Amino acid sequence: MQTLPLYQVDAFTNRPFSGNPAGVCLLDSPRPDAWMQSLAAELKHSETAFLLPEADGYRLRWFTPAAEVDLCGHATLASAHTLFETGRAASTVEIKFFTRSGLLSACQDGGWIELNFPATPAAPAQPPDGMLEALGVSQPRFVGRNKADYLVELGEGQDIRALKPDYRALKSVSARGVIVTTSGTEGDYDFVSRFFAPQVGVDEDPVTGSAHSTLAPFWSARLGKNSLSAYQASPRGGILRVRLQGDRVLISGQAVTIFSAQLIA
Repeated sequence: MQTLPLYQVDAFTNRPFSGNPAGVCLLDSPRPDAWMQSLAAELKHSETAFLLPEADGYRLRWFTPAAEVDLCGHATLASAHTLFETGRAASTVEIKFFTRSGLLSACQDGGWIELNFPATPAAPAQPPDGMLEALGVSQPRFVGRNKADYLVELGEGQDIRALKPDYRALKSVSARGVIVTTSGTEGDYDFVSRFFAPQVGVDEDPVTGSAHSTLAPFWSARLGKNSLSAYQASPRGGILRVRLQGDRVLISGQAVTIFSAQLIA
């Protein structure tokens, strides 16, 4: 009977049952897209990562329960954590991931894992009809757009935790998702965010590493510094460190393995 190693990892946290859970499946040969999509739908995590060894790294793909996506931070962090923790990658090496968004990498950094991602800044944009109403946001300070997501900065006095989006209405927005952000109101964090993506089958993502490829350049320009601390204020919550480095964003987080299993494939 053929089996494949399968892991559940909580990413961007140092505590079990917080942060963002991801599935990590270690492949021994290519699998059909439909098979990977079916497994992601079965696991029901916001993302499941599929890793296939290559000569000098790993082919990495990410699937939500409904669709394949071009970039995912927390499942990349979960993948690196799994490779380091199981000894498949030495703690001193930089892991290379070959993805639909190009070459990504991960290395260990004092108990954290640092991901090297492309910066994806948002340019000012008009909000599409109904998006702000679906979010429950009035008079935002900024609305922007990159190739994947909208970015909305809350106006003065608006509480990011109090948002209760109309997900059915938000699903009609033509984008992967919508990032909502405000300046730091959680302890010593520089900024706070939430991420909504019903368009790809995830109403609210608990902690979204890829969104910080957009948030890092945005808040770096706002605050005048390149190294920032961030909190994603979903019910599970998550902590990130981000550093803007030219056209790249270094995203750091911690992770905890919840279980390992053998998938009967």
